[in-house]
Amino acid sequence: MINILKKIFQTLVTESRNRGLYFAVLMNLSHLIGVLRGVFYKLIYFRNINCSIFALQTKSRIEVFNKHSKINIGKFVFVRRNTSIRIDFNGVLDIGEKVFINDNCNINCINKISIGKNTKIAPNVSINDHDHNYKNIEDEHLIKGEVKIGENVWIGSNVVILRDTFIGDNTVIAAGSVVKGNIPSNTLFVNKRENVCINRTS
Repeated sequence: MINILKKIFQTLVTESRNRGLYFAVLMNLSHLIGVLRGVFYKLIYFRNINCSIFALQTKSRIEVFNKHSKINIGKFVFVRRNTSIRIDFNGVLDIGEKVFINDNCNINCINKISIGKNTKIAPNVSINDHDHNYKNIEDEHLIKGEVKIGENVWIGSNVVILRDTFIGDNTVIAAGSVVKGNIPSNTLFVNKRENVCINRTS
């Protein structure tokens, strides 16, 4: 606990020098409110969430729908505004330390999702470890899979990560990509697209 308080104090001093005292106080007040919201969700789901200090900013939420669901959140995870984290069935969601999740992201877990430490996720990213079973409505309505995101990964804006996706360490996922399958470590993943204009009057 002493080390954590020391780290917080050092961060405050550094931010005050870089931003100015007024803006550093405003920013860290926002962070403090996010930490208190994290504590609130820990209290609500005390049997389901295993965590240290993490921040969950305004309008972001965690929803747990099953007593068997588990969320493990590492130290200093920061979730910005309007992000939705949902977990159901026997789902296990692991978020490593110092992961940053930006605005308007969706993480839906019913089986297994892991996000490695120091990973950065840009706005409007969707991560799902399952699909709807539209081909056979008589069986279970969801097809379960897994998503594993390595350490120190950068995921660009508006990326969709589908079930059975494994992203290696130090990988960059380009903005707007739809990702499924194995993505090797130390690579840049880009979906190639063609611009097609079709004349609607002919």
